[in-house]
Amino acid sequence: MPTRPIPTEIVPDSEHKGLVGRLPPTLRGLALLARFDRPIGWWLLFWPGAWGVALAGGAVQRWDLILWLLLGSIAMRGAGCVFNDIVDRDLDAQVARTRARPIPSGLVTIKLAWIWLVALCLIGLAVLLQLTPFAAIVALASLAPVAAYPFMKRITWWPQAWLGIVFSWALLVGWSDIAGALDTPMWLLYAGSIAWVIGYDTIYALQDREDDAMIGIRSSALRMGRHVKAGVGTVYVAAIALWVAAFWQIRPDPLALAALVPVALHLAWQVATLKPDTHDGAGTAALARFRANRFAGLLMFLACVVVGTTLHP
Repeated sequence: MPTRPIPTEIVPDSEHKGLVGRLPPTLRGLALLARFDRPIGWWLLFWPGAWGVALAGGAVQRWDLILWLLLGSIAMRGAGCVFNDIVDRDLDAQVARTRARPIPSGLVTIKLAWIWLVALCLIGLAVLLQLTPFAAIVALASLAPVAAYPFMKRITWWPQAWLGIVFSWALLVGWSDIAGALDTPMWLLYAGSIAWVIGYDTIYALQDREDDAMIGIRSSALRMGRHVKAGVGTVYVAAIALWVAAFWQIRPDPLALAALVPVALHLAWQVATLKPDTHDGAGTAALARFRANRFAGLLMFLACVVVGTTLHP
């Protein structure tokens, strides 16, 4: 039986083509499978966890927890991508942007992908052991929605909402480790994070609208149709409104809400400059605005530090 040549190309949205491209084929395949070439993913997974720690008042005393959450985000985002690619290998082979991924291209076998998944989960376990028992239980509860996510695009037009539940889960972990409870401000912050994820992942999904429509994959970008810009703007407004409510619960002072102005302006810029109905807007420009959300996450973290940190004399 003839074997397929090992591909040397890397998917178009890779951020480190040179570094990853110089790795030996198998290591390159594993790095691509865990999306190590696209750090935007782990930043987007990490920031909500950092928000939870900061707004709960632990940014200064528990800076080590923030670093552990970063390591956990890198490992578990990688594990989630590996699992997603195992499940989606047949669909990925039919989409132009994803057919070069390691499994459909033949760069990584299914067996090796499962081994890699276990290794990444062991790193996640090491992070889990750093948490309080309550926070560890909260973290383990994420496994069910994470496992269900790859199937959402087959059954709902809003897989981005489910991604919001999953990608915001670190917020629950960070908050519960500091506060020891699941409080109202945390749920408001979490709901706002879900809305934020729906917005930025809808922007990301613009890249695949044509392919998704042809093979029957559902997404919010397709569901919103010609109203993508208004739809993204609406969920971003919802995110800011929920974050305002969360901040007010912590510090009922209008001056505290000013901390949200930078992130609100940044999200407004994304919507104002989004051009979903042009070729460039559905590709390069949309990808740039999606990636800009790592900066939005940083701005939100700084806002949470300002509102959640109490300085003692």
